[in-house]
Amino acid sequence: TEPAGNDTLNSNRFRTTRWSIVLSCAQTGEPQDAAQRALTELCRIYWRPVFALICRRGHSVTDAQDLTQDFFVMLLKGNLLWLADPARGRFRSLLRTAVENFLNDKQHLARRQKRGGRMQFVAWDEWMAEAPSQLSIYRQELKSWPVERIFDVRWAATVVEQALRRLAEECESRGRLRMFTTLSKYLSLERVEISYATLSASLGVPETVIKRVLHQLRVRYRTILREEVSQTVANPADVDDEIRYLCATLASSQ
Repeated sequence: TEPAGNDTLNSNRFRTTRWSIVLSCAQTGEPQDAAQRALTELCRIYWRPVFALICRRGHSVTDAQDLTQDFFVMLLKGNLLWLADPARGRFRSLLRTAVENFLNDKQHLARRQKRGGRMQFVAWDEWMAEAPSQLSIYRQELKSWPVERIFDVRWAATVVEQALRRLAEECESRGRLRMFTTLSKYLSLERVEISYATLSASLGVPETVIKRVLHQLRVRYRTILREEVSQTVANPADVDDEIRYLCATLASSQ
């Protein structure tokens, strides 16, 4: 997927992204409900890279689940807002550093207790039921990839998954879910050979309709992808670089 040009940027929109809210709060030194909500939403979306990194550090799946829960509870109740560095500007970088520091805190790990009935940040059963393939990336490459690569590949995959999930919901609301399901594999593959005749026969619509809808889906997918990435950077000028980096990261994992 290629990032759109800079002329698509809307500076007003970036003033209210989740990460910019968190950074603004960090700069003032005064926690706000809006910043806490924004941070919570970012963590709920991007917990998978944290889980993958913890597994890569040698913890079992069960222990990694507990540690992931503990990390986010600590994160949301702690001082992440004051650790946020506007100079770095990317939630991905800060979160990876935070989880590494968390795992290096031997004292914390030694006194960690089983979660029992405490708050559960991630609904593991729901996640495993709806997307068991999420485990595939780090299970296959767990022993050979560096920690940073595991984290970034899982992060990039999460961005794409979030964009596709949003697009699927939009299509479903318009009665186009079957069309989306059939065409979604072609959204980021501009140069792949597509048999429009086969797709036309499968969906029962003319080839011209297939071409038009696929173009519309690609445009909308790129827009949503930009929106998702924009929520994790402080500077709108960083969006294109982040998209290029994430696309390259995914490509290198194939």
